[in-house]
Amino acid sequence: MRDRLDAIDLKILAELQKDGSITNVELARRVGLSAPPCLRRVRALEEAGIIKGYRTLLDPKLLGFEVLCFAMVQLASQKQSDLAAFQEQIADWPTVRECWTLSGEVDFILKCVATNMSAFQAFVGDLTSLPNVRNVRTALSLDLVKDEPLVPIETDA
Repeated sequence: MRDRLDAIDLKILAELQKDGSITNVELARRVGLSAPPCLRRVRALEEAGIIKGYRTLLDPKLLGFEVLCFAMVQLASQKQSDLAAFQEQIADWPTVRECWTLSGEVDFILKCVATNMSAFQAFVGDLTSLPNVRNVRTALSLDLVKDEPLVPIETDA
């Protein structure tokens, strides 16, 4: 799909990754288009599934979430049904913000937030007590060093 994108499409994607709340008029100005064709291109990128959605980034600490941690989970069985059961069990846990399946010794890595250490410890207790969980290793985040959008977009700009 990337080979079907031209330089303007890439500029649009780069600008939207920087600021998803940008107005169409400002976006069009930055990429060198008038507003109507810019909006048509954005809609086409959305319909193609390249743009999956828009989010607002919040400061967790200002909202009372003092602890950010990563939990590496190893299951006792990696049968498809056991993997799906684990995913289903944690899907609705508000503490779990991201869940990735991995290859290797760790089956899942979870990015989690908690209001304090007591809430974090309770979460770890809940996680380790799930059926089929063999091992959980956690790492508390000390500081954010780099936070870039998931996709590097290179433009001529």
